[in-house]
Amino acid sequence: MKKRRRKRREATVESSYVCDICGEEIVIPVDVSAGESQEFVEDCPVCCHPQTIRIEVETNGEVRAWSDGEAN
Repeated sequence: MKKRRRKRREATVESSYVCDICGEEIVIPVDVSAGESQEFVEDCPVCCHPQTIRIEVETNGEVRAWSDGEAN
């Protein structure tokens, strides 16, 4: 008898932030299983300046993302 696999709830959603250097809106995947509050540094794919990306995942599943330019 084969075991049935349970479908896992999707752990990745999309959110976006606006690069504070070039002003472009950047869409990023967010792994909500990584925690309610996340922070990481990523280069803007448009202007290549490093951005500190901050993510907040609300209890209702809503995701907010924003960025701050890195000091050089």
